[in-house]
Amino acid sequence: MVGKIMSKATAKYIINGEKGKWEVVIGLEVHAQVTSNSKLFSGSSTKFGADPNTQVSLVDSAFPGMLPVINEFCIEQAIKTGLGLNAKINHYSVFDRKNYFYADLPQGYQISQYKNPIVGEGEITLDLPDGTKKIGIERLHLEQDAGKSIHDLDPSNTFVDLNRSGVALMEIVSKPDLRSLEEVNAYVKKLRSIMRYLGTCDGNMQEGSLRADVNVSVRKEGDVDLGTRCEIKNVNSIKFMQMAITYEAKRQVEALESGKKIDQETRLFDIKRNETRSMRSKEDAHDYRYFPDPDLLPLHLDKKLIEKIKKNLPELPDQKKERFIKQYSLTSYEANILVSEKEISVYFEEVAKKSDKKLAKNWIIGELFASLNEKNISISDSLVTSKKMCQLIDSISSGVISGRTAKDVFEIMKETGEDPKKIIETKGLQQKSDPKELEKIIDKIIFENKDKVDQYKSGKDKLFGFFVGQVMKLSGGKANPQLVNEILKQKLK
Repeated sequence: MVGKIMSKATAKYIINGEKGKWEVVIGLEVHAQVTSNSKLFSGSSTKFGADPNTQVSLVDSAFPGMLPVINEFCIEQAIKTGLGLNAKINHYSVFDRKNYFYADLPQGYQISQYKNPIVGEGEITLDLPDGTKKIGIERLHLEQDAGKSIHDLDPSNTFVDLNRSGVALMEIVSKPDLRSLEEVNAYVKKLRSIMRYLGTCDGNMQEGSLRADVNVSVRKEGDVDLGTRCEIKNVNSIKFMQMAITYEAKRQVEALESGKKIDQETRLFDIKRNETRSMRSKEDAHDYRYFPDPDLLPLHLDKKLIEKIKKNLPELPDQKKERFIKQYSLTSYEANILVSEKEISVYFEEVAKKSDKKLAKNWIIGELFASLNEKNISISDSLVTSKKMCQLIDSISSGVISGRTAKDVFEIMKETGEDPKKIIETKGLQQKSDPKELEKIIDKIIFENKDKVDQYKSGKDKLFGFFVGQVMKLSGGKANPQLVNEILKQKLK
């Protein structure tokens, strides 16, 4: 039996076996659907959710004599992504035929790239609790997606939907640099964030826009050589990736410690059983009989095109993080949270530019994020728009309401989307900020609690909180806390 798993933030994922400790090594082949209105080699729509086989051209269905025509926009999207990954853009690349048979692959081959991909080596930086780590990118190549086989509509038949056939994919292959489940989580999120900032992939895992083949191997702790890897195909959520890695790593350790050999193979992850199972032996490149597609000329990318795309790149997460730290006095942790999604960074900046920066940060990371998690929605779906959040924060900083009252106002806002000013006026939540009115309340409390005043003056400073509480009680919680503190300190002298 395998012992407990030790896995910390950026610590190596170590499995305590009966015969020693084993290190888990992970690499990911992420398949990201290119954001494009049409497919890689045809004009068919890529819109999600259409009826089966309604977005299929003669090229997509491999009708004899139909020739593929490259989608220039998809090429530009791949270049943009490569630049976002700090990767080398290859001026010369080739489309190849990857030959294999499957029911939802009408051509009998997939148009992909093998020896000459469009993007070469790069790297991305992960922000982890105890520091940063660079993960190497081996390559990014373009390829067409296959169709979809549907097995659960009939007990004895499989149905095929070719709507996805020919959809443009970017396969982003990492180096085997990932060492823990936490790093896998951070890597996928960072990669998705970069592509969303660039507008090259929407990263929607539920719709199949982002999925990954997960390569897992184990080796004795301290060994330099990599173990035999197994590839787990088409995992479509970070949670399932982590579950699949956990099971597969344990399986490999148990096999090796019992004297068995790990076969290099392709495996599937069964979500219901939480286990991986063998699909087929892992093919080598020669098994696919790669050769250049005779219907597609090699790509020669002009240097001016690459420079033009590079010049027009948007501000990416790492750049925005550094700017946020300097411009808004954020910690590295706070900046990481606020740049994690493009929509969040835009929302924050819209609020921080027009209201108190510190309050903006605290309210967005605190109350707003809590409400998004509670409702399981994105920031763009929140009823509390950036404009309304500005109004709420301005009401606090100007002394119209207290921070405590603001939380009550926010509770109404997140459910109704109502304007905070209207809520404050309708419910009469404005703070009492008239010094003369507050002095009357404070004089009354001091007069009725002379014994406690004497105790306070004799050194019992904690009683100050008692007086504040009494003022808030008599004012119905509407007294301006800052003014109360100032007046009380003067009076109690």
